[in-house]
Amino acid sequence: MQQGLFAKIYDVVRRIPCGKVATYGQIARLAGAPRAARQVGWALHVNPEPYVIPCHRVVNREGYLSGSFAFGGIDAQRFLLENEGVSTENGRVDLARYQWEEQC
Repeated sequence: MQQGLFAKIYDVVRRIPCGKVATYGQIARLAGAPRAARQVGWALHVNPEPYVIPCHRVVNREGYLSGSFAFGGIDAQRFLLENEGVSTENGRVDLARYQWEEQC
Protein backbone atom coordinates (compact mmCIF):
# COMPACT_ATOMS: atom_id res chain seq x y z
CA MET A 1 0.00 0.00 0.00
CA GLN A 2 2.83 2.43 0.79
CA GLN A 3 4.32 1.87 -2.67
CA GLY A 4 0.97 2.92 -4.16
CA LEU A 5 0.90 6.07 -2.03
CA PHE A 6 4.51 6.88 -2.88
CA ALA A 7 3.71 6.54 -6.60
CA LYS A 8 0.82 8.99 -6.18
CA ILE A 9 3.06 11.38 -4.27
CA TYR A 10 5.70 11.25 -7.00
CA ASP A 11 3.04 11.89 -9.65
CA VAL A 12 1.89 15.03 -7.83
CA VAL A 13 5.43 16.31 -7.20
CA ARG A 14 6.28 15.89 -10.89
CA ARG A 15 3.49 18.38 -11.68
CA ILE A 16 4.94 21.22 -9.58
CA PRO A 17 6.18 23.68 -12.19
CA CYS A 18 9.61 25.25 -12.22
CA GLY A 19 9.57 28.42 -10.10
CA LYS A 20 6.84 27.18 -7.76
CA VAL A 21 6.72 25.22 -4.49
CA ALA A 22 4.16 23.09 -2.69
CA THR A 23 3.83 22.01 0.92
CA TYR A 24 3.99 18.48 2.29
CA GLY A 25 0.33 18.71 3.33
CA GLN A 26 -0.69 20.01 -0.07
CA ILE A 27 1.04 17.09 -1.78
CA ALA A 28 -0.67 14.66 0.61
CA ARG A 29 -4.11 16.13 -0.19
CA LEU A 30 -3.51 16.05 -3.94
CA ALA A 31 -2.31 12.44 -3.65
CA GLY A 32 -5.61 11.51 -2.00
CA ALA A 33 -4.20 11.05 1.51
CA PRO A 34 -4.83 14.35 3.33
CA ARG A 35 -3.38 13.19 6.66
CA ALA A 36 -0.17 11.78 5.16
CA ALA A 37 2.19 14.79 5.18
CA ARG A 38 4.86 12.74 7.01
CA GLN A 39 4.63 10.00 4.40
CA VAL A 40 5.25 12.65 1.75
CA GLY A 41 8.50 13.47 3.53
CA TRP A 42 9.47 9.80 3.67
CA ALA A 43 8.66 9.33 -0.01
CA LEU A 44 10.77 12.32 -0.98
CA HIS A 45 13.64 11.12 1.18
CA VAL A 46 13.83 7.93 -0.89
CA ASN A 47 13.07 9.66 -4.20
CA PRO A 48 14.08 7.11 -6.87
CA GLU A 49 14.53 9.77 -9.58
CA PRO A 50 15.97 12.91 -7.95
CA TYR A 51 16.37 14.86 -11.20
CA VAL A 52 12.97 13.80 -12.56
CA ILE A 53 10.90 14.11 -9.39
CA PRO A 54 11.66 17.66 -8.18
CA CYS A 55 11.48 17.11 -4.43
CA HIS A 56 13.42 20.33 -3.85
CA ARG A 57 10.15 22.15 -4.68
CA VAL A 58 8.45 20.84 -1.53
CA VAL A 59 8.59 22.93 1.65
CA ASN A 60 6.84 22.84 5.01
CA ARG A 61 3.50 24.50 5.72
CA GLU A 62 5.21 27.76 6.68
CA GLY A 63 7.46 27.81 3.63
CA TYR A 64 10.63 26.67 5.38
CA LEU A 65 13.15 24.62 3.47
CA SER A 66 13.90 21.11 4.62
CA GLY A 67 16.78 20.87 7.06
CA SER A 68 17.32 17.30 5.91
CA PHE A 69 16.91 17.77 2.17
CA ALA A 70 17.84 14.31 0.93
CA PHE A 71 20.11 15.40 -1.89
CA GLY A 72 22.62 17.71 -0.33
CA GLY A 73 21.01 19.55 2.56
CA ILE A 74 19.31 22.90 2.91
CA ASP A 75 21.98 24.71 0.87
CA ALA A 76 21.36 22.42 -2.12
CA GLN A 77 17.60 22.97 -1.86
CA ARG A 78 18.08 26.74 -1.65
CA PHE A 79 20.46 26.66 -4.65
CA LEU A 80 18.03 24.64 -6.78
CA LEU A 81 15.07 26.85 -5.90
CA GLU A 82 16.94 30.10 -6.45
CA ASN A 83 18.14 28.83 -9.85
CA GLU A 84 14.45 28.46 -10.73
CA GLY A 85 13.71 32.04 -9.64
CA VAL A 86 12.29 31.21 -6.20
CA SER A 87 13.66 33.66 -3.63
CA THR A 88 14.44 32.44 -0.13
CA GLU A 89 14.99 34.54 2.95
CA ASN A 90 16.24 33.06 6.20
CA GLY A 91 15.59 29.56 4.87
CA ARG A 92 12.01 30.35 3.94
CA VAL A 93 9.97 30.77 0.76
CA ASP A 94 7.13 33.31 0.53
CA LEU A 95 4.18 30.96 -0.04
CA ALA A 96 1.87 33.83 -1.01
CA ARG A 97 4.17 34.48 -3.95
CA TYR A 98 5.54 31.06 -4.92
CA GLN A 99 3.03 28.41 -3.84
CA TRP A 100 1.72 26.29 -6.69
CA GLU A 101 -2.02 25.98 -7.02
CA GLU A 102 -2.95 23.17 -9.35
CA GLN A 103 -5.71 24.14 -11.76
CA CYS A 104 -8.62 21.74 -12.07
